[in-house]
Amino acid sequence: MTRPLVAVLDHGSGNLRSAVRAVERAGAEVVLTADPSTTESADGLLVPGVGAFEACMQGLRAVDGERLIERRLIASRPVLGICVGMQILFSEGIEHGVRTQGCGEWPGTVERLQAPVVPHMGWNTVEAPEASRMFAGLAEERFYFVHSYGVREWALDGNTRALRPQVTWTEHGGDRFVAAVEHGPLWATQFHPEKSGDAGRRLLQNWLATL
Repeated sequence: MTRPLVAVLDHGSGNLRSAVRAVERAGAEVVLTADPSTTESADGLLVPGVGAFEACMQGLRAVDGERLIERRLIASRPVLGICVGMQILFSEGIEHGVRTQGCGEWPGTVERLQAPVVPHMGWNTVEAPEASRMFAGLAEERFYFVHSYGVREWALDGNTRALRPQVTWTEHGGDRFVAAVEHGPLWATQFHPEKSGDAGRRLLQNWLATL
């Protein structure tokens, strides 16, 4: 059986190799690249990200990543964002008073978590929609988070794609925020599947099954 080809977008974000290895273990052929023809023709595109929202957006724009993502979504070709790679899909991020425009695929602002202890580092269960394909077979599983910022409010507007997103939530220190989004060909997680053991591998396999 032919394994799907996944392009991991090389936009200068750290820890790219762990994402590559995790998707390989989940059952895909993987290439780390920013080549437009490869990212467009691959069965799936994974957009990783760590660190600051602004730095991630700068790296993304340096490789024309916004256009690469948009072209795939227009053609209904799967994209998966992870951690800051999910955050940059929202309208904007605010860090240390600096407001940075994101890709705008979803309305929402990435802002500092309002919890007693930040950063949020550790394992959390999530509140996934019942019909979620992303979390199929993963009820009550825990996933690994490492972040200080997140989307704490979700408000749909006229710019959101016609298909209604499925939003998964979690909380840290009493602060509730978006843990994952499933929206047609566009999936994203705030947590790190590549650091989430068997649960993370199963989630990646669920994504690969859509390619």
